[in-house]
Amino acid sequence: MTVIKLHNSKTRLKTDFTPIDAKNVRLYVCGPTVYDRAHIGNARPVIVFDQLFRLLRHVFGENHVTYVRNFTDVDDKINAAAAKRGLSIRHITDETIAWYHEDMDAIGALRPTHAPRATDYIAQMLDMIGDLIAKGHAYVAAGHVLFDVRSYSEYGQFSGRGLDDMIAGARVEVAPYKRDPLDFVLWKPSGVQEPGWDSLYGYGRPGWHIECSAMSHALLGPHFDIHGGGNDLLFPHHENEITQSCCAHPDAGFANVWMHNEMLQVDGKKMSKSLGNFFSLRDLLDKGYGGEVIRLVYLGTHYSRPMDWTDTKARQAAGTLRKWHALSKNHSADPNFCHAVPSSVLSSLCDDLNTAGAIAALHDLAAVGDAASLLAGARLMGLLGAGQGTWVAVKTADADTEALIDALLGARKAAREGRNFAKADALRDAIVQAGVIIKDSAHAVEWSLADDFDPLKLPKL
Repeated sequence: MTVIKLHNSKTRLKTDFTPIDAKNVRLYVCGPTVYDRAHIGNARPVIVFDQLFRLLRHVFGENHVTYVRNFTDVDDKINAAAAKRGLSIRHITDETIAWYHEDMDAIGALRPTHAPRATDYIAQMLDMIGDLIAKGHAYVAAGHVLFDVRSYSEYGQFSGRGLDDMIAGARVEVAPYKRDPLDFVLWKPSGVQEPGWDSLYGYGRPGWHIECSAMSHALLGPHFDIHGGGNDLLFPHHENEITQSCCAHPDAGFANVWMHNEMLQVDGKKMSKSLGNFFSLRDLLDKGYGGEVIRLVYLGTHYSRPMDWTDTKARQAAGTLRKWHALSKNHSADPNFCHAVPSSVLSSLCDDLNTAGAIAALHDLAAVGDAASLLAGARLMGLLGAGQGTWVAVKTADADTEALIDALLGARKAAREGRNFAKADALRDAIVQAGVIIKDSAHAVEWSLADDFDPLKLPKL
């Protein structure tokens, strides 16, 4: 039986994943606040947890996995965007959700089983808030409902923080009506121009944290398998979410496994509009980067490590995919293609989503010409799917050029074996400068052509 190992942020251990019910494996991931185009950092958790969704479906069956990713469609940023553009809040959220689906479809992400909007679950949020008040975990003050963090003795354990150490530098709002500065909002009053709903506590709207607790409970139940999101959500969002959910349903346990992806950088720097390195995913797609090129770049770094987006990585990914498409084209044209996923790819993915290891396995399969296994493994990773190769015509070399590149690489290999590293490096540099992407693997040297390949620049033997 295939065993999946996952690192659990809650226990800080990597352990075997055992579902509560193998016939209904349940996954919840915190989704976007919808007021503008998704930036390239927003795409990282989408790709990470789409890969997990694909793996779970492969192991447990497509009809036995339920994946929920929400939309936060009530938020002050949405209100500001609507006011700035002179449009209704519903127009902004509908438009942004449509953009989001379009962009995530382009990078090969499967649609979740459910994509709930927070505004469709206000009744469930109010029910949970009422229950928390009744159980002594929340209180009403100045038109707000606040969670009393001192009522839950385990508050802070999830993120590894002590109560008295959290306030300094934490993302908490200090207000005179709070019993404790760490108490967080479950419900807050709305002004005339703000979205709101009638409640026992007055006309208002929900706080951010209660949304995911209510939606996950409604769609997955009080106890489910995996909860995911970016590591920027670990505190306070996920700390508060697990707190209120465990208090509302103390015998359930909420999520068994918590997974967090690291953040994305651009050319080694944090994304910032002031640095000019802040891009939406649509910006990259409109520049001509194929969606699967973007996906391959993201999958090249383990989800638990910071990921660096560079044009060089994108060019290398494009060259790799061109060669993989060319190698597998006969199989990919077959609508009835069916082949076992190679164990080298599957075992890497089952090892806490080791996507970099799975990609290395794909390179090895390409190097030995195993096109069927390459295609099966790539498709499990959301690559080389039907129609995905339309982003660019596959670039190939004629027979003479291919023979010259192979000969040059053979000369480089001979130089390395003869310990003439200066000659080997010079040959490699000259080949790369001609627009040939070289990938050294354990079994062979794999090469592909970049967009700017110029055969006239190849050195002569």
